[in-house]
Amino acid sequence: MGNDYKPLRVDAHQHFWKYSEAEFGWIDDSMAVIRRDFLPDDLKPFLDVSGVSATVAVQACQTVAETDWLLQLADNNSWIAGVVGWAPLISSSVGQTLERLAAHPKLKGIRHVLQAEPSEYMLRDDFNQGVAMLRKFNLTYDVLIHQHQLPAAIEFVDRHPYHTMILDHVAKPLIKAGELEPWRELIRELARRPHVSCKLSGMVTEADFSAWTVDGLRPYVETVLEAFGPSRLLFGSDWPVCAVACHYEKWVSIVRQFVSALSDEEQAKILGGNAIQGYNLNFADDSNEVHSA
Repeated sequence: MGNDYKPLRVDAHQHFWKYSEAEFGWIDDSMAVIRRDFLPDDLKPFLDVSGVSATVAVQACQTVAETDWLLQLADNNSWIAGVVGWAPLISSSVGQTLERLAAHPKLKGIRHVLQAEPSEYMLRDDFNQGVAMLRKFNLTYDVLIHQHQLPAAIEFVDRHPYHTMILDHVAKPLIKAGELEPWRELIRELARRPHVSCKLSGMVTEADFSAWTVDGLRPYVETVLEAFGPSRLLFGSDWPVCAVACHYEKWVSIVRQFVSALSDEEQAKILGGNAIQGYNLNFADDSNEVHSA
């Protein structure tokens, strides 16, 4: 690639949506600033300023229609390198749905909003049967949970030891309260599973929106960095949700600050390489050089 090659920076977690109160009821008054549409043209300037080359668009609604829409956006914007969509994993017909969706080369994973379910949901046989089907289609599974669901999540990922699992938002610890335990002990236990990776994302929105500090985030970042190591951490913005507490460029800068003591190779993994590998991304940059896992 020559001496001028710079590792690609990939945002492994962002969203698009056309806002409606019915579909986005979780956006309460404290988050009113994001009660509007967020589309690729809204994000692209932030990527350009921050030096982020590509993104992974993650589902925000639990509908197949939204997954189809995200894939259409990816078709129209080459920098959307992958989509983590939704599929009805507990349905007896999920195999047919996955077969159709996975025919699109940019579908890279599936996510169900487990944080809105009781912990027992992820231990259901029908749910696990659906998750097990994802390997057939080379699709990852994104684990979205709150910290109190970590014990069940550990049991869940143990049922799929050969399947790439990616934990969103460091399992949403109680950052606003400044509590580390039992999250820290449980996240270390989860990280002992080598098939599980973790996104450095969604942290400022677990803190006080207006009073969070970098030092307040530091113990949580240091914990996952020690637990997962540089080869299993992925930078993600959680844009536009992050906008309730932090500008896109600021979060990029903070993550780079947190990893700045690592080697260039380790930083490159966290800031893009692990996303390319974990999601098996394939895309061409402006030089028409194709990058893939």
